[in-house]
Amino acid sequence: MYTQLEIQTLLEGKLQVAYLNQPETYNSLNKNLLTELRNFINECNESETVRCIAISGRGKAFCSGQNLKEALSMSDDMEDDRFIQRMVIDYYNPLVKDISDAKKPVISLVNGPAVGAGAMLALICDFTLATESSYFSQAFVNIGLIPDTGGTYFLPKLLGRQQANYLAFTGKKLSAAEAKSSGLIADVFSDETFENQALEVLTQLSNSPTAAIALTKKAFNKSYSNSLQEQLDIEGIYQQEAAETEDFKEGVAAFLEKRKPNYKGK
Repeated sequence: MYTQLEIQTLLEGKLQVAYLNQPETYNSLNKNLLTELRNFINECNESETVRCIAISGRGKAFCSGQNLKEALSMSDDMEDDRFIQRMVIDYYNPLVKDISDAKKPVISLVNGPAVGAGAMLALICDFTLATESSYFSQAFVNIGLIPDTGGTYFLPKLLGRQQANYLAFTGKKLSAAEAKSSGLIADVFSDETFENQALEVLTQLSNSPTAAIALTKKAFNKSYSNSLQEQLDIEGIYQQEAAETEDFKEGVAAFLEKRKPNYKGK
């Protein structure tokens, strides 16, 4: 039972969308919400029906980052003076890993401001779609903190050293259009058409060969630390795994029969 999220099931269960549902705090992140989001990701990951996972926000924001009132109350309640580190280790880091390791594509649908850990929640997903009115800010520096939720890992890889430093050091707000042009996010749609256009993308993913997407994601993740030869070896191994799936056989049959493939995600 979710109290912090609103779950929407679409396409006969193939698509699951979790809406951060705390609009009164602009969907700020707290321990319960982070726990529910992890549970949602893991439940979808283990489901034989779910083919695509999406995360969005209710209200005017996607996510305003960590709920500071909760964080400060933790410092009062806990004798451990490393409460910030505990929050990162126990709640944020596992969520980053769960999204990164998920066997299904995880897409963020940014419907408004995405700030601090909220911005990174959007950016650690496999790709990000956003409304024109959205913006992204690495606002950690504004309260004397460093980017977390995978920020120090992903930002330099997405943007390069100069731009990553610029955004992290200044907390500059980046419009959705600027985020797309810099390679930070995948695509931007108008506020009016966002829901329909995003659903078109999610529908395509939900009907795609999920196993191949999972192997592609797994290979990309390994590329961050592999040499060229190691990556070429991985490609051979994963390509064979993909070739042994039912979806590969269906894809070949559909190509030869000149029809649209009916992938099962197996």
